[in-house]
Amino acid sequence: MALVYILHSDLLHKYYIGSTEGHVEDRLRRHLTDHDGFTGHARDWKVVYQEVFPDKHQALLREKQIKSWKSRIMIEALISRSTE
Repeated sequence: MALVYILHSDLLHKYYIGSTEGHVEDRLRRHLTDHDGFTGHARDWKVVYQEVFPDKHQALLREKQIKSWKSRIMIEALISRSTE
């Protein structure tokens, strides 16, 4: 099992899209640590979306699809549909 997740930072007003084969809570803890990567610039990331896949390959394809949108409107629509 693998999943795609979207994080949001209120401080940066940005989204981060990623995937993992582990638990999203473990992955979030790593994003919240002090590091040089994109998510290292804020400590307020929260998981706002998750989508489960049977394997890492399918999760990576979905991650790439969402990233290719390059559209905050489409990402927010995806998140909104998941909470309905």
